[in-house]
Parts: sequence; C-alpha cells; structure tokens
Amino acid sequence: MVGPPGRRRAVEHLVETSEYSERRACRLMDQPRSTQRYTARAEGKRDRRLRARVLALAGLHPRYGYRRLTQELRRESWKVNRKRVRRICREEGLKITVRPKKRRRVGHSANGCARLCAERKNHVWSYDFVFDQLENGRALKLLPIVDNFTRECLAIEVAHSITAARVIEILEQLVAKYGPPQFIRSDNGPEFIARAVREWLAAKGIGTAFIEPGSPWENAYSESFNSRFRDEVLDRELFTSLLEARTIIEQHRRHYNDKRPHSALGYATPSEFARQHQAMEAAGVWKAAEKRVFPHALENAPHPPPAFPTSPTASAAVRIEAGAG
Repeated sequence: MVGPPGRRRAVEHLVETSEYSERRACRLMDQPRSTQRYTARAEGKRDRRLRARVLALAGLHPRYGYRRLTQELRRESWKVNRKRVRRICREEGLKITVRPKKRRRVGHSANGCARLCAERKNHVWSYDFVFDQLENGRALKLLPIVDNFTRECLAIEVAHSITAARVIEILEQLVAKYGPPQFIRSDNGPEFIARAVREWLAAKGIGTAFIEPGSPWENAYSESFNSRFRDEVLDRELFTSLLEARTIIEQHRRHYNDKRPHSALGYATPSEFARQHQAMEAAGVWKAAEKRVFPHALENAPHPPPAFPTSPTASAAVRIEAGAG
C-alpha cells in the first residue's frame, strides 16, 4: 500500500465499507484527492501499436528482458524510452529479470579470461561441452565454439557422442573457414587434452590455454554463451530426433550471430561488431587501447561511433586552406 494505486484501493474500500467521506478517507491514507480522482487518459494509436509490438517481440523472445526488447524496438526504428517499455512489461505481466551484482572472480591462472584477454578477432577461441537429451531419453552432446572478441558462435556440434577425433575435424573446418586462432581456451576434459588434439593444435601453431581444474569462471565467455543457450533454447525445446535438434540449434546460432543484440557490444550483433572491427583494422585506426575499451565505449556512448573516421571532403579541404591563408 506504499504506492498511489494501493492507497487508491484503500480509500475506495473505506468509502464503501464505512461512513467515511472520500475527503476523510484520503486524509487518513495520506492520499491527495487529485491523485484519487485522476483518470488515466486513453492510449493513443501509437501507444497501442507500441504495446502490440512489445507483446509480439516478447512472444518471439520470451527470455528477453525490457532492456533487450528496447534495443530490438530501436533497431526497428522505434523512438522509445527504456522506462516506457519497462512499464508496458510490468502492466502485461511479462518477466523482468533483476540482474544481481555478481562477484568477479579473477583467478590466478594465466590462461583465464581475465589475464588472457582477446584483443582482436581470432585471438582467442573457447569451447566447452553442453549436455541435453532427446524426448526418448537418449543423451545429446553439444560443443559450441565461441570467438571471445567478437562473441560470434562459430559452430555448435550436436551429436550423441563427440570424440577427440571429431573435435579435430570440427576445428579443421573452422580454421579453413575463419583462419587459425592464436589460442584456444578450454577446461581439462579428456577430449580437449587428448594427445591427438594437442599435436594437431601444435602443428597448426595454435596455443592451448587450459584453465585450472574446478575454475569454470576462467572460461567465462563459453560459460556465458552456454548459460544463455540453455536458457533460450535447450530449456524451451523438446527434441524428438537428432536431425530436429541440429536444425533448431543451427537456426538459433545464426539468429544469435546475425540478429540478437549483445549488451557487451553496445547492443550490436556479433556479426555487425565483427564487420565494424574488420573495417577499422583495414583503415588502420584500431589501436591497441581501443581493442580493450571499444566494446564498453560502444555500450556507454549515446550514439555508436562510425566504423572508421571519415576524411574531409574536397570542398571542406578547400575551405580549410582558404581560412588558413
């Protein structure tokens, strides 16, 4: 009964169940009479369209909070305040996730993500297994591989069993497509520390970054992707066959890379961020300091910076020279 709606209901209850007047009931409940008599204006056409679009997006992405829904609307050219979307979500009873403050664990391993931080594309990849099952109870083993810098999910292998030989085959396909990474981070699972895998990585000039046993936070990028992957796909889908699982998971991987905004990238998609980084590197403006600061600067900036600085036009150069003369 702290807010005005609660007080309004209490005043109405007192007036209906006792001989109190509205004036006296408002005085007892410390409720201004103007607030008690206020009638909300009817929603306009644009507000109704906005509410309908929020509900439609929430239906497509039920695990999105109001922040990501706001970014989806802005990507569709809606000019909308984040608080307005939050209010609509509350009124419609949609889930609003309260993000707790997490304690950052740096760890002491030189191979952890806090000490071996990706500074460019193909600098550090990471992978870790995820497990699920089919409708008939048969186990599924999944291997997502993530670029730690661009946050792109390069591949998700889905099978009943994944051996060290199959890990090598997957990495060969990715290296042929994207080029070799400088390091690949993983835990100490038998498929990752197998002699065949380590020899193949050494032959390709790829460094291994094994995290400390029992320290999953040192492989934070894979852990973060896997938790959202489970939340948005595995916990929502009931797979009836291996083919169905592979199809749905591949669709999610493409959606994650090309359409899903990422908060750590200034709500750009991983593919957009990768293209922007590639353009800046080609223009020679991607400095070492910017490699570490750029994702956070994008998130906090009121407007995303251009892909690379533009040179002045010819007419502008003439005006500058004339002014200098």
